[in-house]
Amino acid sequence: MSTAAAVRVAIPTRFGNFDAYAFEPASGNVYVALVAGEIGDGTDVVVRVHSECLTGDVLGSLRCDCGVQLQQSLRMLTALGRGVLVYATGHEGRGIGLINKLRAYVEQDLGADTVDANHLLGLPIDGRDYHDAADVLKALGIRSVRLVTNNPRKTEGLVDAGIVVQEVIPLPTSAHHRNAGYLATKSVRMGHERPTGAPLPELGPEPGDAVDVFGLIGPLRPRLERPAVVLKYAQTMDGRIATASGDARWISGEEERTVSHALRAASDAVMVGVGTVLADDPQLTVRMVAGASPTRVILDTTLRVPDDARVLDDDAPTVILTTKRSEPARRRALRARGVVVQTVAERDGRVDLHDALAHLRQLGVELLLVEGGAGVITSLLRTRVVDRLITSISPLVIGSGTSAVGQLDIGRIADGIRLANRTILPIGDDVLLAWDVVDQPPAS
Repeated sequence: MSTAAAVRVAIPTRFGNFDAYAFEPASGNVYVALVAGEIGDGTDVVVRVHSECLTGDVLGSLRCDCGVQLQQSLRMLTALGRGVLVYATGHEGRGIGLINKLRAYVEQDLGADTVDANHLLGLPIDGRDYHDAADVLKALGIRSVRLVTNNPRKTEGLVDAGIVVQEVIPLPTSAHHRNAGYLATKSVRMGHERPTGAPLPELGPEPGDAVDVFGLIGPLRPRLERPAVVLKYAQTMDGRIATASGDARWISGEEERTVSHALRAASDAVMVGVGTVLADDPQLTVRMVAGASPTRVILDTTLRVPDDARVLDDDAPTVILTTKRSEPARRRALRARGVVVQTVAERDGRVDLHDALAHLRQLGVELLLVEGGAGVITSLLRTRVVDRLITSISPLVIGSGTSAVGQLDIGRIADGIRLANRTILPIGDDVLLAWDVVDQPPAS
């Protein structure tokens, strides 16, 4: 490869400004190096060699965590003010190419893990070569690196190619329910740094930590007619989710809120009622852990969501489920902004939950996280469509205020909603409690 870059140009991104260097090695693959700040003497440079992944990096696939890792790497380099990301083309599917990667996905859908899928196709588990990436780093004047990776083979490959690796910096991500098995396989069978972070009792409060929440979620499965539904809310010791004036920030501590963001990262969609949007203006995105933001779902009977609501921003897709009572012109205006607006059936003056969940299932939602407010929580429990209930208890007593659960029309203790398979986890000063909701018919 030529010791000089084929081209150098400034590339401003939403993560920060980089100088992009393009290289053309003899392999025929074009490598791009994004450089933040000044390399200086080339020592102790934070470097991420990111393997090309069209499905994850460009299409946002949730079968892997590549897209999340790419974004986290660029954020890291901008925050540090000095570092390099080398985008390694020719590494698609750990070196087997895009078509073979998709064929491997077919085998995985039939039950094979990511290692056995490659074996079944007669392909290597990991066929990547790091000599081109090493040549790029040398051409940039880099003499030693602090390598950002979970993969020990990447470290070995760069060392074999003549790069001095002073330190390995793990890049953990909070798993999505669709890639949790894939990440576990890479950890157990390929020696990758555990990407789903520390167990919950050891959780630290630092933003960006990965959190494993699947012990809280449990082994839920979607149904044909609706997604698996996880109901999550934070409450005080006396059972309130807000004060009498409506203030709900913040009942729980930062550590518990980090877990809530990891629950979002694990889910396909997060749902609230329009009352929560009007009262709290939530973003409903993943910010406190490294993970993908879910689709945001708003139940809004007459489309009261404000035009400047943060759930309508571009940080994640948004679906609004409304009824025929909403104005057609308002629906068209929201759709013109890229918001999915679907009209569903109405029941008792509100969005019919059975029809709403059926629509979400048709949109491909398998795991739905519901965060409130009280009306939605009560309606879901009354309708008996909750599979898992997660609540955090915070060391606060506020007296009168908003209760998490309202009237369920239950007249006898024997008719109460039964919970099973309890999980208890202390998080900071809060306590997380999780149960399966026993499948029962609605009370008559």
